[in-house]
Amino acid sequence: MSLILGIESTCDETAAAVVSDGVIVRSNVVATQYELHQVYRGVVPEIASRAHIENILPVLQEALMKAGCTFEQLDAIAVSQRPGLIGSLLIGVTAAKTLAWSLQKPLVGVDHVQAHLYSVMLGGGRAVDFPAIGLVCSGGHTALYLVKSWSDVTLVGQTIDDAVGEAYDKVAAILGLEYPGGPVIDKLAALGDPKAINFPRSRLERDSLDFSFSGVKTSVLYHVRGHKGRERDAGSVTQEELRDVCAGFQQACTDVLRLKIERALQRFGGRSVIVGGRPAPEPTGASFDSVSGSFSETATTTPRFTTLLLTVVMLVMLVVWVMMVTFCCVGTTTRALTLAPKSFALTNAYCSGPMS
Repeated sequence: MSLILGIESTCDETAAAVVSDGVIVRSNVVATQYELHQVYRGVVPEIASRAHIENILPVLQEALMKAGCTFEQLDAIAVSQRPGLIGSLLIGVTAAKTLAWSLQKPLVGVDHVQAHLYSVMLGGGRAVDFPAIGLVCSGGHTALYLVKSWSDVTLVGQTIDDAVGEAYDKVAAILGLEYPGGPVIDKLAALGDPKAINFPRSRLERDSLDFSFSGVKTSVLYHVRGHKGRERDAGSVTQEELRDVCAGFQQACTDVLRLKIERALQRFGGRSVIVGGRPAPEPTGASFDSVSGSFSETATTTPRFTTLLLTVVMLVMLVVWVMMVTFCCVGTTTRALTLAPKSFALTNAYCSGPMS
């Protein structure tokens, strides 16, 4: 039986999980920071970093305690090394390096955005039929990937301005709703009419696979506060109109995501759709199922109980397996594992020598 400890600190959550044999979740501990950042309506990097420092040791200790194992019984340490806030990443990577060095255990760095794609393997999800088109919607990331196999993943499209999650938070601010915006907008949208207000869909060029959500955000601003954005206050909007605005905005975002997936399926001959991450618009599952009906492929979405942390650990199991197959080794030194605010090609995650 193998035991992997995964550590996650890319943004405003400190998390640790222990997984055995790649599928059995022994523990999953997450410390959130919503209350610290709510007053600023967004994550403040310095505040997030300080909270990670306070949370990292208690989270690690609780994860081991709930898993019923000791640090010495671990077979490897995994950590999100990119993309993310540098100050936040530093805390998790430093903790992982320290553990790997002191315990003389393998250390594996993981690209956490691409790890979202692997979350569909958890919870008894349907098998993926390759090649697949992968969509990741998570916080500041909205991206499309061509997934030829779990070891061959290529970025084919991404947002050129706001990610869909960022657009949700900004629209929530325009409407005077609480932060984060995703849950409250989805809740109100379920009570509204998505056809009542026709917000624009940004398609970009005819063959573009990139995304843009700044336009629909601005359209909501003008609709609610007037053409100059200052003619009236959001408080003058009735509850019925508020629900319709949320429903129309949500539908516009979903339509754009669906359109780009359809384009990617046609271009690359995709046979399945993978949807990973959270906060994608609530109706995306049904919407992508309709894409499946049009293009004869399965839509596989992240299980609701799955956190980013578990996707990191699952990807680590895959990385370790690929390393074993290709005769690479995972080292125990800790000097070369670097941090980065942006994502990178999945194939670059695999070491060709001692990983550190």
